Amino acid sequence: PMFASDRCVVTTLAEALDLAAPFAPEAVGVVVDTYHIWWDPQVWQGIARAGREGRIASFQFADWITPLPAGVLTGRGQLGDGCIDFKRYLAEVDAAGFTGPIEVELFNDALWARPGAEVFQETKSAFERVVA
Repeated sequence: PMFASDRCVVTTLAEALDLAAPFAPEAVGVVVDTYHIWWDPQVWQGIARAGREGRIASFQFADWITPLPAGVLTGRGQLGDGCIDFKRYLAEVDAAGFTGPIEVELFNDALWARPGAEVFQETKSAFERVVA
């Protein structure tokens, strides 16, 4: 949803839920992806609705950083480096009843260029810090 101008026709969590409505929740769910929905002024209501409807299929953390790199797809920031309130997202998704895992999705060329074990430890520490 974040890139409505050139990559997406579903721009909000509410729109995704509206599209999913005709189908059973077991067949069609939504992803609460912080990178793509952080800007939505109705996001908290959307998360609550997704929970009521049993449609939260996945929960992903990635931070929004600026300036965006040339390859916007790989512009996700390390947790805590951007503007997203992960603690609030966690509280809202928990309140919505989701009990599945939290995925950390770091599409980021600079992070990918570093040793995986180093990035893993950094990400683990960052996760603990942003949800504390």
